[in-house]
Amino acid sequence: MVVVGTWNVQNLFRPGIGSGGPIDDDEYAAKLDALADTIGLLAPDVLAVQEVGEPEALDDLVAKLDGDWHAELADPDGRGIRVGVLSRVALTNVEQVTDFPDGLHPVQIDDDGGTSDRLGRPALRATVNLDGASIDVITAHLKSKLLTFPGGRFSPKDEDERARYAVYALHRRAAEAAGIRSYATALLDGQGREHAVVVAGDLNDEIQAASTQILLGPPGSEIGTPGFDREDQGDGARLWNLAPLIPQQQRYSRIYRGRRELIDHILVSHALLEAVTSVTTGETDTPSITDDPTRPHGTTGSDHRPVVATLEL
Repeated sequence: MVVVGTWNVQNLFRPGIGSGGPIDDDEYAAKLDALADTIGLLAPDVLAVQEVGEPEALDDLVAKLDGDWHAELADPDGRGIRVGVLSRVALTNVEQVTDFPDGLHPVQIDDDGGTSDRLGRPALRATVNLDGASIDVITAHLKSKLLTFPGGRFSPKDEDERARYAVYALHRRAAEAAGIRSYATALLDGQGREHAVVVAGDLNDEIQAASTQILLGPPGSEIGTPGFDREDQGDGARLWNLAPLIPQQQRYSRIYRGRRELIDHILVSHALLEAVTSVTTGETDTPSITDDPTRPHGTTGSDHRPVVATLEL
């Protein structure tokens, strides 16, 4: 049995380091304890993590976990947060994913005409060997739906500004998804029936969103569709989002303004699809958040629920 998970651990900074992180030693210790307790209950073999601040903060978390763990981190974004992978076994073939796919022009990101031609937060690929299976894991954190305006504001000057910056964010998120999809396509090399690949992370949109759908690859055969149990030519390149396998009452990973939404996802290649026996978001309590991602939300753990899949390989 192999357990694979993903969790946005929400501003995991040491005290006083990053905006929205713990403000003192007591709050930091409580956060670490809450995160470690949840990871202990979920008992993952490999966990994709997002919103890690400085590497030392992740070291502090790992020190609280039972057993031996291996960890790798990508480079940070402008706010100092990054993605990473925790694993009970050694991590190999570690590589960052940074580029948009060939042929995609830089996307506009602000009113001044600034553009971006790469992922704002690099994704990270690592290989694990579990139960005799070699699995490539890609962890990602796409551009947030929570908008940031000039000067670091989280509120727009007017509705036109809000609409423009929503488009900039949407274009960036879609382009980032395309970059990860392009990397996964090359990694799979049409051999997805044999090559075990997992894409996991905070995709910042729900299962039917266009940016999330980009990651699936060739259309058709999704879980819950009439073609799901029929093999076709797309299976070698396709990824399956496991979201429909989460029990309905658990099918959310964040609460935004009182509304439950599933924005954290695990996708797998065909080689792993039939091995999945359960998918859950656990029983982690999460607060309802607002549009300010740096504001503490009254929780010592995270404002996201983890998503965890169990596989019988």
